[in-house]
Amino acid sequence: MKFSEILSLFKQGKGTARSHMKNLIEMAAVDGNFDHIEYELLKTIAKRNGISEAQLKAIRENPQDIVFEIPADKKERFHQLYDLVHMMSVDKAIHDEESKLCHLYAVKFGYNRDRVKELIEATRLNIENSQTHDETMKRVEWMLN
Repeated sequence: MKFSEILSLFKQGKGTARSHMKNLIEMAAVDGNFDHIEYELLKTIAKRNGISEAQLKAIRENPQDIVFEIPADKKERFHQLYDLVHMMSVDKAIHDEESKLCHLYAVKFGYNRDRVKELIEATRLNIENSQTHDETMKRVEWMLN
């Protein structure tokens, strides 16, 4: 693989991570209440994705600068959906706007529109039972196609 291809993959991954942070911020704020527990989860996910708090602040202040990107890798797509479901439910109050937005992201990520509601609920229950991204993905694999 050429250096330029490696650099392109790195930039794509970082762009996808920035897009993911923007999506999470939107999810946290869609109900009109971006609370402390949501911000703490956002910081944890940002750190896992190599996004600093300063970068997170810049994304939050200038979301229009971030282009929506769908991860090419199906595992990464599921990880992002899992994080979105987690953000939606972390405060124990799922608002209609959050549910609609989560459904929209799942469809944009290419999940079967007819199974999205089940997929989101199964993911939420796995999160509630402290299952990881990978454990949850294995449990809902049949819904992903």
